[in-house]
Amino acid sequence: MEHQHHTPTVKNTASLDEAGVNHASGQHGVNPPMGMEGHNHHAMMIADFKKRFYVVLILTIPIMLLSTMIQHFMKVNWQFAGSQYLLFALSTVVFFYGGFPFLKGMVNEVKAKNPGMMFLIGFAITVAYIYSVAIVFGLQGMDFFWELATLLLIMLLGHWIEMKSVAGASKELELLVQLMPATAHMVMPNMVHDVKTDTLKENDIILVKPGEKVAADGIIVEGESYFNESMLTGESKPVQKVKGDKVIAGAINGNGSIKVTVSHAAKDSYLSQVIKLVDDAQKSKSQTQLLANRAARWLTIIALVTGVVTFLYWYLTGQSLAFAMERMVTVIVICCPHALGLAVPLVVAKSTALSAKNGLLIKNRTAFENARKITTIVFDKTGTLTVGKFEVSKIISLQKEFNENEIIRLASALEQKSEHPIATGVLQKVKDLSITIPATENFNAITGKGVEATVEGKKILVVSPGYLKENNLTIPESFTSNDTETVVFLIVNNQLAGYIALSDEIRPESAEAIKTLKENNIKSILLTGDNNKVAKSVSDTLGMDSFIAEVLPHQKLEKIKDLQSKGEFIAMTGDGVNDAPALAIADVGIAVGSGSDIAAETAGIILVNSNPKDIVSLILFGKATYRKMIQNLIWATGYNIIALPLAAGVLYKQGILLSPAAGAVLMTVSTVVVAINASMLKVKNK
Repeated sequence: MEHQHHTPTVKNTASLDEAGVNHASGQHGVNPPMGMEGHNHHAMMIADFKKRFYVVLILTIPIMLLSTMIQHFMKVNWQFAGSQYLLFALSTVVFFYGGFPFLKGMVNEVKAKNPGMMFLIGFAITVAYIYSVAIVFGLQGMDFFWELATLLLIMLLGHWIEMKSVAGASKELELLVQLMPATAHMVMPNMVHDVKTDTLKENDIILVKPGEKVAADGIIVEGESYFNESMLTGESKPVQKVKGDKVIAGAINGNGSIKVTVSHAAKDSYLSQVIKLVDDAQKSKSQTQLLANRAARWLTIIALVTGVVTFLYWYLTGQSLAFAMERMVTVIVICCPHALGLAVPLVVAKSTALSAKNGLLIKNRTAFENARKITTIVFDKTGTLTVGKFEVSKIISLQKEFNENEIIRLASALEQKSEHPIATGVLQKVKDLSITIPATENFNAITGKGVEATVEGKKILVVSPGYLKENNLTIPESFTSNDTETVVFLIVNNQLAGYIALSDEIRPESAEAIKTLKENNIKSILLTGDNNKVAKSVSDTLGMDSFIAEVLPHQKLEKIKDLQSKGEFIAMTGDGVNDAPALAIADVGIAVGSGSDIAAETAGIILVNSNPKDIVSLILFGKATYRKMIQNLIWATGYNIIALPLAAGVLYKQGILLSPAAGAVLMTVSTVVVAINASMLKVKNK
């Protein structure tokens, strides 16, 4: 099977200023970091908000103590000559220093003709500041300085928490970035020299010592060891690798020392592709995300209109200018759609990073969300439902002097010189049984029928059933094989000693995966190029709903269309190359494959391990992710529906009135609830 290597490109359509404004969407958000540069910028932004928060916190204490309203409430009088000018000076520092990210964000949103959350906050604090300055210099009324300070304090705290939440949601991606070691041991003619990983080129040879991370994708040329690939593929069990096997950059070496020929530069490694895919998926917009963006934009418009109407209503019905201004500021503050803006992006960041950690690479967010609608999954057979390689399923002795171990031992002597899949299966069995392979003499291939040689003075043949028929050798009555097995016979000194059956074994996880799909009312159909007997055997064994056999790759497309015409929402699994047309036409295309062969351009989702249980995990996780998004959207919009009338003062006559600072607290609580809910998203254990 031939695999194509594609390196997905990342389109960075959003720019972030230090206020964390995503100008592409008009939403406040922090894109996940790509490499250390992005990580450092992100950390600097968090540190900046933290610093501004603490400066404003220190200044807010004297501002509140100097406030006429607070003194009146506490029944004290701390006024002194020039106290109002000191209050003005401290508040000016708070407004310009604490409010700088929001004021800058407001200007940027106005320039982009896309008013959003930053515009709302900037507008609210500007109105509060200008009005309060006017009071200091002669206008009748009570200043808003203490409310301005507490409002900015809570806004800075809220943004700091939000940015840390986004950073937390992207932590798994940062861990992937950190998996790549900074240096590699490059093998030179006379020495081993340490070089930077990003300088490695194709065909360089590197040494990986015990316990170290592999610095680049490549092929083992010397040594063998076990590798922990769990952070890359989701496979928890260490994988044994020997000479000729592929290794993945970022995998942790066990106890063996190995030398590896580098397959390609670091930027094209499997790990780099994973990071790009995850980063791209976190930036890509899904239908639910676009819905949230539209809702946030409408909320901005509603906030501005409601704020102005609220001000006019209270002022024109006889309330003071200060009261009318306070109501307007509170409405605008409480409508800041932070929770709504983060409702989906936080879940997106969390779900794509978690998916990557569990071997599910999401290239297309809409395809991932649509996983919840799947009614039928069409499975390719080889490598998905089956292991994808011949393994010994049984060894049968036909003579007392030859036990099972002896049969496989003698057969392996002949098969060790062959590259045939049957030979690979026999040799793997010998390795599993820790049997020593004997030497051979006079080796000869019998074209199309098998091999022969002399082993320990005996003439040994390993041949197909066809050879027995041609040479009039009787196949024993006890001989049985099922439709999925390939059989080879062992002949010792012209006497039939026994036979070995090999099959492309059905994965142990397949039956459980099909069962779980049935429990979730999802049909499973086998679509394969194999003959009817094999397809029926696999389908019946697993309890699948139906099978379609003897289908050429280009015909798979038509079969998918037929199923769709019957109203089915189809997910197609395939290798991403031969099955490309079918993957493209399916409602959800799922490419399966391991190692570096991950990038089928036509598939929306890639499964690193060709494991059917991962497909089930994908669907269930897709449903769980969608539920989280909807929960967050309901909370974010529901909060505004309740809080907005209270901010406008509809229950004023009943004695219920929200101050701007109280509105900011509610807004922050709403944001934190959304962040916590997103962080609770988990992939169910397979």
